Amino acid sequence: MKLPKLYRKRYIPNETIHLKDDVILFWDDEKLVTKWQVLRPKAQFSHGVSCYYLKQGYKISKFLREKDELVYYYCDIIDTEYMAEENAFIFTDLLADVIVYEDGFVKVVDLAEIADALEERIIGEEQVKPALRRLDALLGIIYEGRFSELLCFPETEGVDDER
Repeated sequence: MKLPKLYRKRYIPNETIHLKDDVILFWDDEKLVTKWQVLRPKAQFSHGVSCYYLKQGYKISKFLREKDELVYYYCDIIDTEYMAEENAFIFTDLLADVIVYEDGFVKVVDLAEIADALEERIIGEEQVKPALRRLDALLGIIYEGRFSELLCFPETEGVDDER
């Protein structure tokens, strides 16, 4: 089977972007790992690696500087949809995020965006409830000291186009 196409969907701003330059490093029923360059230039980081947990509803990204130095881990709460007929994944950002710094400091961000999106009817209860449950599950893992279990970043160049 050919490797799937990857799309990132966001509510704020309302956009769906084909992640055509992301390289799939690993893919199975549980997770998908990619390496990528930033879509828009940033001073703080230039590239990274992401692990999409397809069933748990989060993506853990390792944001890196030019010389592969860690900036932080960025955790997105997501919905995952696989469209078999197109062989494509759509990863929808559910707005809440967690940043984990190398020293262990944890910062939860963008919760107000959930309230704003709900008020503006951009999203509904059917997106908010699972988002908050996934956020709670992820924070439980982090606060129990098990975050390292989610750091699955293989050091390979990529997988073949055929599986």
